[in-house]
Amino acid sequence: MTEPVQDVAEPAQAHGEGKRILLAAPRGYCAGVDRAVDAVEQALAHYGTPIYVRKEIVHNKYVVEALSQRGAVFVSETDEVPEGARVVFSAHGVSPAVHVQAEARHLQTIDATCPLVTKVHKQAVRFAHDDYDIILVGHTGHEEVEGTQGEAPEHIQVVNGPHEVDQVQVRDPQKVVWISQTTLSVDETMETVRLLRERFPQMIDPPSDDICYATQNRQVAVKTIAPQVDVMIVVGSGNSSNSVRLKEVALEAGAPAAYRVDYASEIDPVWLEGAQTVGLTSGASVPEILVRDVVSRLGELGFDDVEQVRTATEKIAFSLPKNLRADLKAAAGQAPERHGRREPAADHTC
Repeated sequence: MTEPVQDVAEPAQAHGEGKRILLAAPRGYCAGVDRAVDAVEQALAHYGTPIYVRKEIVHNKYVVEALSQRGAVFVSETDEVPEGARVVFSAHGVSPAVHVQAEARHLQTIDATCPLVTKVHKQAVRFAHDDYDIILVGHTGHEEVEGTQGEAPEHIQVVNGPHEVDQVQVRDPQKVVWISQTTLSVDETMETVRLLRERFPQMIDPPSDDICYATQNRQVAVKTIAPQVDVMIVVGSGNSSNSVRLKEVALEAGAPAAYRVDYASEIDPVWLEGAQTVGLTSGASVPEILVRDVVSRLGELGFDDVEQVRTATEKIAFSLPKNLRADLKAAAGQAPERHGRREPAADHTC
């Protein structure tokens, strides 16, 4: 089945009595995920197997299984990679300590950290250098948070949400800054920041919005669709922060019920009993093939009218990691690209 292309703005009820799917756009792969997955695929094609990957390259079962079948070897820690081997760091980023460990083991590294995560790391380093207390709004234990906190552990404390604001202690209320994980709920993050500012009125904001454009766009699309549906289905893995947030956002925005699935086969027909309109979206690490499978499954269950609801258009793209890009160009007989080339700028108006 080809991807629907019709954009709709009017309420679903205006289209008659048939069962329908409102398909969110944008959805699925963001630029950082696309870059990271492409980096592993290109590394496998160019260098051959095995290519080691520290942690899941992105948080999606299908992607990890597909890359494993092609020869990628996923490991939990750097010391599981054979000395001198080639390893890719995931899109979520790593701490400086991981880079040091890799160098000590003479690993050939490909850093597929999303450039938007790298931006947050640089903010942390800068504010730590200026001796600020840094409040990192995020989820303890998430790989992105661990990587960011590792940039300045003595300066950074993690706040998981509004319920932890009262526990924050700082050395000087005049020198406090907040930064955030890139894949959070926009609304919950802003509520956390509001409460933090009540405690620390002089707290400053990061120079730019840390929650990534793709996370925000997907949440806006869900907020638009949720009041019009009987059930919302989010395609994405349980360890994908942005996918889990999409389910929460759908419920908060008015969807009577919302479910998250990795695969179409997980859909329980009982969820759809009495439903006329189903909303469908996918997290930023989900390939479109999984969404198409869900559309097909919903079609089998009687939801055969598919209407796409577009709330934004995304044009951003990121180049491959520099050393991988240089090796690919050299192999193609081209001069390696000069260091210092800037990544394409994020279009935050999209």
